[in-house]
Amino acid sequence: MFWTSSSLEVHKRLHTTEKLYECKYCGKAFTSYSSFQLHKRSHTGEKPYECEQCGRAFRHSSHVQAHKRIHTGEKPYECKQCGKTFTSGHCARRHLGTHSGAWPYKCEVCGKAYPYVYSLRNHQKTHTEEKLHGCTQCGKAFKYVASLRNHMTTHTGEKPYDCKECGKAFSCSSYMQSHMRTHNGQPYRCEECGRSFSYSKSLRRHMTIHSGC
Repeated sequence: MFWTSSSLEVHKRLHTTEKLYECKYCGKAFTSYSSFQLHKRSHTGEKPYECEQCGRAFRHSSHVQAHKRIHTGEKPYECKQCGKTFTSGHCARRHLGTHSGAWPYKCEVCGKAYPYVYSLRNHQKTHTEEKLHGCTQCGKAFKYVASLRNHMTTHTGEKPYDCKECGKAFSCSSYMQSHMRTHNGQPYRCEECGRSFSYSKSLRRHMTIHSGC
């Protein structure tokens, strides 16, 4: 049952596959105007929902509501397994995977699951990206020649990238770039408290303190 005729019309489109609202940026189409508006913000960067406490802005109203609990200390979502509480249902569901081993983000191609949506997206690329460059030693294939070259050093033991500060050698340039941050400072900064980190994964781990996850 629907309270308004407009809600019924939107629902009917789920059965007819009629999608009236098309994104001019990427061509994706939507059955409802509200979903269309939310999607557009992913292209425009618009963040109309602002936290009165700290001024941080969000694309979705639900996100700002969850964020506000960081200031109030409210954690209404409780894990029935261990009693740990969280600021959002999303964080609570993700936490449940630590007990059951069933992560919430599952690959539809191979069934492998992950605790974070960005981890799933990175994994999905392994199914869609063509890999033309194969290693003659072990058969592993890569999309880029540069990736193959970096991989080959695991067989040869070669470390051609030297740190100019301390002389430490690395098998690939990305490892050396990460190492250089220990000399050059900490480029990954937390917007919540201002603390800085040398590595993006360290910042992500730190952010769970603020999110309640």
